Amino acid sequence: MILPFLFLRLLWRSTRMPEYRQRWAERLGYCPYRCEQSIWVHAVSVGETLAAVPLIKALLQTFPPLPLVVTNMTPTGAARVRAALGSSVKQVYIPYDVPSAVNRFLKRIRPQIAVIMETELWPNLFASCRGQGIPIVIANARLSDRSARGYAFIPKLTHGIFNAIYHVAAQASADAEHFIKLGMSREKVTVTGNLKFDLELPLDLSDKSDALRNHLGKDRLIWIAASTHPGEEEIILIAHRLILPKYPSALLILVPRHPDRFVAVAELIEQKAFKMVKRSSQGACLSDTQVYLGDTMGELLMMYAVAQVAFVAGSFAQVGGHNMLEPAVLQKPIITGPVLFNFMEISQLLLRANGMIIARDAEELAAQVVRFFADAHYRHSTGENAYQVVAANRGALQKQVALIKALLN
Repeated sequence: MILPFLFLRLLWRSTRMPEYRQRWAERLGYCPYRCEQSIWVHAVSVGETLAAVPLIKALLQTFPPLPLVVTNMTPTGAARVRAALGSSVKQVYIPYDVPSAVNRFLKRIRPQIAVIMETELWPNLFASCRGQGIPIVIANARLSDRSARGYAFIPKLTHGIFNAIYHVAAQASADAEHFIKLGMSREKVTVTGNLKFDLELPLDLSDKSDALRNHLGKDRLIWIAASTHPGEEEIILIAHRLILPKYPSALLILVPRHPDRFVAVAELIEQKAFKMVKRSSQGACLSDTQVYLGDTMGELLMMYAVAQVAFVAGSFAQVGGHNMLEPAVLQKPIITGPVLFNFMEISQLLLRANGMIIARDAEELAAQVVRFFADAHYRHSTGENAYQVVAANRGALQKQVALIKALLN
């Protein structure tokens, strides 16, 4: 039985993030809510949740009588649901993929439809939904070459999973073709575009970013390295060390991807002898402060907004990149590393539009930041190019809501 090991893993992760020690009953399907009917949306963690928020808001408006249950796997995803949607939805952790837990969960929320964000494929959960006649829609679906090759090695399992899926709303034609090659009927796959292009900016973003900019230094040059992973901070700090001789007052905002690494990254910054202020401390950011550590949750957009240049991480590590559309919608010039397999289509669109630059190492990263700092026209035109990519590709939200509406009706 694998369950004891899964809970041991939760216990281990809770040593860095105590929230993993909470609400364990939900992992076994003991949902605290009971519904006669519901719409169920699953978004595993932060990235999927951010993409799902506009869709969830649209579903709440389209089907006001139906309770909407949102499940996540991680505490960070759950926190984003609470911050963005409050009490308008019922947030719960998804149960582990064990038949008894899955059936217990489904019995409590009684979903009329299951909307699974991106590519979360759970054999027992999908089999139970199929057995109970619950249609599954994979929304904002993506399937990279690497993932498609992995699923091709387990055809029996893949066949059972795909038989349970009622429809796939694919981000791009390449994603659609991967699903079809793995056994999905072409009639059950529609290319709707990427929900991330329909990103909503908070109404209070301008006021909050103005306040942060005043706190950091209204006239100083700032670049941000967002959603960093182990090994990337060292590269970014080397780049910042190369930038400082040319721009001594330049400030780096460094935002680790996972909150359980905030302490370790702070220690690394101190080891590298940078003058640091933590966002969580609310300490004064002086003219000689060199690194501002973004060790809070839910403030990344605000931090993007105050920077002149954005580096999107997960692209030096073998993670495959992170969402470049957040800085793009804010008209920021974007730099990434070369590892972008999770965002191939978006990165190609941005590169072709001259809205994004790829840096291969710390030296290239520093050189690109310096170039953007030195040339305001180049900086603004690159940011505008990035924004136009977002503007030209909006519309996935309307298509995916229409698809779900048709299934529910």
